[in-house]
This record gives sequence, structure tokens and C-alpha cells, in this order.
Amino acid sequence: MGKLRKSVTAAVVAGLFFGGAGVAVADSWHDLKMRSSGVGFAGHYKWEPKFVHRGGFHVRGKLKDEDLDDGHNVYLRARVEAYDWTRIKGVQRGTVHVDHVFFDGAVLETGYARIQVCRDRGSLRPDNCSKVRVFTRN
Repeated sequence: MGKLRKSVTAAVVAGLFFGGAGVAVADSWHDLKMRSSGVGFAGHYKWEPKFVHRGGFHVRGKLKDEDLDDGHNVYLRARVEAYDWTRIKGVQRGTVHVDHVFFDGAVLETGYARIQVCRDRGSLRPDNCSKVRVFTRN
């Protein structure tokens, strides 16, 4: 009876370990780099699981003003599902640490996100932005 109990316990522990390893791989960070004239972002992203940070699109990294003499600010913007764009403002002549989760509050897991970086050139000239990157949850 003792050997059977040890075997069952070992099987349960192995199942929990390998099940947890699968979850860790699914939620791992991926590299994310974007650039446009005067602005850059280098960091990582991941999809959060259900019930963690509202199952959102998590972005972490550095937003940098790469043209220190142009007098313009920079920003990162993202859009999830059918919501409007959300901006994370940078600073002129500097770098800002970004750690933000973009989510759809109406669902447990956000499944679609767009993201890009831009240089804010004021109200008279259009902003210049990187290409929109589109991400879908697998």
C-alpha cells in the first residue's frame, strides 16, 4: 500500500510540474522593438492569462526620444479589441520606463491588440509613427 501511495503522489507531482511548465511557456515574454523617426521602443510583451491583470496585453520596456534636438515629445499607443487608442506619454530628451497592461474590461481575456510608437509633432503637422503591429492571442 505504501508503494502505491508513493507512485500516485509522484504521478500527481509530475503532472503538476509539467502542467505548470506549459502555463509558464504560454505566458512567457516576447521581444518587442519598434522605431520611427525620432522615437524608439525596446522591450517585451506577453498575453496575461484569465484573471491575471484582466487577461490583457502586457507591455514592458523603454520608450525613448531618439532626436534630442527636435523639440518634440514621443508616445506609445495601443488599442485593444474595439476600444479607442490609449497613449503612454514619453518625455522630450529622455527615456521612460513603460509597464502597462492594455485590456478589454468587458471580457476575461483580451484577444486582439494593436500597438505603435509615435513622435508628437504638434497640432499643425501630422505625427510620424511606426507601422502598427497587430497581435492576436493564440
